[in-house]
Amino acid sequence: MFFAFDGLDGTGKSTQMDLFVTWLMESGYDVVRCIDPGTTPVGQRIRELLLGDEVPIGRMSEMLLFMAARAQLVESVIKPALNAGRTVVSDRFLLANLVYQGYAGGLNVDAIREIGRVATQGTLPDIMFVLDMSPQLAAERMQRERDRMEDQDASYIERLRAGFLTEAACDPRIVVIDAARDIESVQAEIRAAASRVLGTRAN
Repeated sequence: MFFAFDGLDGTGKSTQMDLFVTWLMESGYDVVRCIDPGTTPVGQRIRELLLGDEVPIGRMSEMLLFMAARAQLVESVIKPALNAGRTVVSDRFLLANLVYQGYAGGLNVDAIREIGRVATQGTLPDIMFVLDMSPQLAAERMQRERDRMEDQDASYIERLRAGFLTEAACDPRIVVIDAARDIESVQAEIRAAASRVLGTRAN
């Protein structure tokens, strides 16, 4: 089983993913956790390039760099884990490219989707949890210095949220979670949705 977490920065994605992974492990699942881009040596190098502000990067190059990191992640981590019957939980995946460089960045969404199909060898999450809240509240919750991808203008962030919701409306694998609630309520909804595909009972 393959799960991915996505959404605007500041929505509590890392906190909810931590709790979810702990729950899976306590429920007896052998979990492989990864971050996209990252996890592999190649992915980590690309992540440093993408999130830093030393080198200007155009949207097309930005998207292709993400795809390169993801291709390595799928080939060396995700596919072997899934083939071994393990459960994969990823901090972001292809949906992020569709939204960040497509809906918000102006690139052709269908073209990104096709490039993603090739880069991932058709490996996609069974469920994508999108943690949703207003951009204003998400910004208020961010208590750290922003990286290059996070340091965008308000209209870009609004397009991000709209992109996530547009994709969710046409893809049943995307579960939109109201992240403006307390941590426990958000986690309970995530576990309930996961339980429907895992065949376990949320607790």
